[in-house]
Amino acid sequence: MSGVTIRVATVADAPLILAFIKELAEYERLLHEVEATEADIRRDLFGENPRAFCDIAEADGTPVGFALWFYNYSTFRGRAGIYLEDLFVRPEARGLGAGKALLARLAQRCVEADLGRLEWAVLDWNAPSIAFYDSLGAAAMTDWTVRRLDGAALRTLAGE
Repeated sequence: MSGVTIRVATVADAPLILAFIKELAEYERLLHEVEATEADIRRDLFGENPRAFCDIAEADGTPVGFALWFYNYSTFRGRAGIYLEDLFVRPEARGLGAGKALLARLAQRCVEADLGRLEWAVLDWNAPSIAFYDSLGAAAMTDWTVRRLDGAALRTLAGE
């Protein structure tokens, strides 16, 4: 991991974070789903009541990746944890250790704060990422299926 450092994102990083989000979405073939704006990033990561947090990986001072995360809670463990929403390293920087460094920093946060776990989702076709996560000892949650409500279904359930 020579030359790779991790730092906490600042409000000045909002354009960079949005760029990383779009690059990740393009890699995941989901760019058409990105609605986020710099204003959204500023509000939700750097506003009065932050809803999410972000770390930036730099290689020799150049931003090469990010981890965007938030706290969740395990009722079974009786502890908060970290949910990693996005992890992305630019293709030209892969192999430098930035992804591992970002995950290691999140693991350190979990250990330092006595959190119960670090959790994330990965697309089932993303074999390189799955192999990387497996190499770190991450367990696949094969008994669980993610469910989502958004858009019209969310509004319908909300009674609109």
